[in-house]
Amino acid sequence: MTEHRKTDGTANSGIRQFGTILKFELKGCLTNKANIIFTVILILIIAAVTFFPRVRQMFTSDSKTSESSGVAAEGTPGTDSNAPVMLVGGEAAVEDSMIPESFASAFAGYQVVLTEQSTDEIRRQILAEEAECAFILDSLTSYKYYVKDFAMQDTNTVIADELLQNVCTVSAMMRAGMTAQEASSALSYQIEHDIVNLGKDQVQNFFYTYIMIFALYMVILLYGQMIATNVATEKSSRAMELLITSAKPVSMMFGKVLASCLAGLTQLVAVFGSGLLFFRMNQEYWVDNRLISSVFDMPVWLFVYMLIFFVLGFLIYAFLYGAIGSTVSKLEDINSAVMPVTMLFIAAFVITMMSLADGSVDSLMMKVCSYVPFTSPMAMFTRLAMSTVSFYEIAVSIAILILSAVAVGVISAKIYRVGVLLYGTKMKIGTILKAIKKA
Repeated sequence: MTEHRKTDGTANSGIRQFGTILKFELKGCLTNKANIIFTVILILIIAAVTFFPRVRQMFTSDSKTSESSGVAAEGTPGTDSNAPVMLVGGEAAVEDSMIPESFASAFAGYQVVLTEQSTDEIRRQILAEEAECAFILDSLTSYKYYVKDFAMQDTNTVIADELLQNVCTVSAMMRAGMTAQEASSALSYQIEHDIVNLGKDQVQNFFYTYIMIFALYMVILLYGQMIATNVATEKSSRAMELLITSAKPVSMMFGKVLASCLAGLTQLVAVFGSGLLFFRMNQEYWVDNRLISSVFDMPVWLFVYMLIFFVLGFLIYAFLYGAIGSTVSKLEDINSAVMPVTMLFIAAFVITMMSLADGSVDSLMMKVCSYVPFTSPMAMFTRLAMSTVSFYEIAVSIAILILSAVAVGVISAKIYRVGVLLYGTKMKIGTILKAIKKA
């Protein structure tokens, strides 16, 4: 009976120690100025991106388009007065009546304006931002495209090439004896298709996967380094000798790591929660942007798996960083000491990102990495998001991760207990193993 009471008292004492250490470390992580500044900067960047279309529309002057001289193309009534102006000119545009109407139909997001102005005047209007771009047609098969800054996503020339090709085809068919209606009808056949997806939509899930992997990469490097630095800093204080003899090393190690994990999750919730809020406030301005819209439509099941692999992956690497930090006697040796763990993590990141970019998420390497604890948080999540993975494979991977996290945590606590009491000498692997055995 006495032994049972002592066991219960020891367990309760360990739990109280863990709770005290968790609260103390969590407060330190959440009040860390560098983390707060970094989080605020990320939130501001997300706010700037999500509010940009709204702000741009507010500052778009209605007079911007009215100052452009020329004759409005036929078929553009009801065009939004805030839409950018596209000038269409040249001999071919003036002589062929199909050109203005065709451009107005193909470029519905612009105010298409037929102009007979000189090239110099057209250049002036574009540079003055009175017009966004201009097509000057020398003939139906040759034109010049004028634009102030040619953007990577500018597809106007692609649309214009297809448009003019159709106009040339219609003209040729009319010369051969067909009417305009017959020629247009012959070119207007629509091909319908349906995609029956029996697995995962890789195009949509790519963005979720990329964001999760990149978030895990940033948080582990940031908080892992912080854990190692904090442990090394505490070690320089002689008060650690009293603390380590009065508190269980397992309670101290798990308290520090779980506090960092909670702080990292809090930071992610703040960043992505703000992003979701800002997106909802400006959703009407992002309707046509599939990339941004799909990011905020993550399925619930994928979000749950993301949290599971994120937390377990973070715990494994955080325990390793904490254990290594306890073996360092000088703060300036931290970077070199944690380099092997950092390189291991970067290797896992590179393997996953290369497979993601190549579309080879079901390769033999990725399947093997899905069950290795140091790579599975990224590899298995990528596979289940981008391909069809059976439930038992996911369950086995998660089980291995849980057991590995506990095992690495216990071993790291033993290293921590020995490491924080050794000063001045650089600990070797053999010394650490002997110390763990004795502990």
